[in-house]
Amino acid sequence: MINARILAAACLAVATLAGTGCAVTRGQESAGAYIDDTSTTTAVKAKFVEDKSVDAAAIKVETLNGTVQLSGFAKSNAEKAQAEYLARNTKGVRSVKNDIVVRP
Repeated sequence: MINARILAAACLAVATLAGTGCAVTRGQESAGAYIDDTSTTTAVKAKFVEDKSVDAAAIKVETLNGTVQLSGFAKSNAEKAQAEYLARNTKGVRSVKNDIVVRP
């Protein structure tokens, strides 16, 4: 009887640990959503690298559930606007939060 309880408790502990290992960080619902967000971030960064008017190294891109957050520094309002434009026109982007600071 005691061995059955110990075995049941051990199985429950293993199942709990295995289930939490499948969870994705940042409160996302699935691994698929995480992969989609990572792909979106990569696509936005690639557009920044291709567009020479945007300093890709100075702007950080993060994506959560299709919402892209831009942060970092731009040399002008035009650069800030171009970064937002590029992000908005990237596949998978639902909205853009532009927190880029203009610093000449």
